[in-house]
Parts: sequence; structure tokens; C-alpha cells
Amino acid sequence: VQLQASGGGLVQPGGSLRLSCTASGSIFNNAMSWYRQAPGKQRELVARITSGGSTNYADSVKGRFTISRDNAKNTVYLQMNSLKPGDTAVYYCAPGWSRPSPTYYWGQGTLVTVSS
Repeated sequence: VQLQASGGGLVQPGGSLRLSCTASGSIFNNAMSWYRQAPGKQRELVARITSGGSTNYADSVKGRFTISRDNAKNTVYLQMNSLKPGDTAVYYCAPGWSRPSPTYYWGQGTLVTVSS
């Protein structure tokens, strides 16, 4: 599975970032999801999107984050607005609507740090 997440960085509270994740074509034909893992916490689902564009969000990010996809570019995005320190985490993208299996290789992800 080839997924590359990018776009993380340091941002002040209230700021915005856009994450990107590019996948190979066979993977991208399915639903795609964004997860995050904060220090000392379990990895959690942030947002997901079906191949047709239906979306679902964690309650903690509703109204602030938007997931989208560009099928021509095999890329899924996570627009993050009104960022809070609690959003600080490593963000990962993964294929599918359901949580990957325990043996799934998550890769390095992209670090988002929200701090003044």
C-alpha cells in the first residue's frame, strides 16, 4: 500500500493547514480516511470520505475540518481550520471506510503542531 501524507507543520491556535495524501490508483478507488494520534493517546478517526464523496467526521472536528478528494490526482485532502492545541498530533491517511487491520502499516504520517 503506497500512501504519502504531507502538509503538516507548526501553526498558531486559530490557524489553518491543509493536509494531502496521494495514493495509487487501485487504492484510491475506494473510500479514504484520515486518522490522528496525539502523544500518549490512541490513534483516532478524524474524517473519512467515500469514493462518491459522502463524508463523516469525528465530533471533535465537525465544523472545523473538511475532507475532500480529487479523483484525477488520486489525492485526498484534509482542510483544517480554527485549529486548537488539542489538534496537535501525527496525522495519517488510510484506505477504506473502516479502521485498517492491526497489521496495517501506517507509515510516518505528517506532524501537526498547534501552539503559540
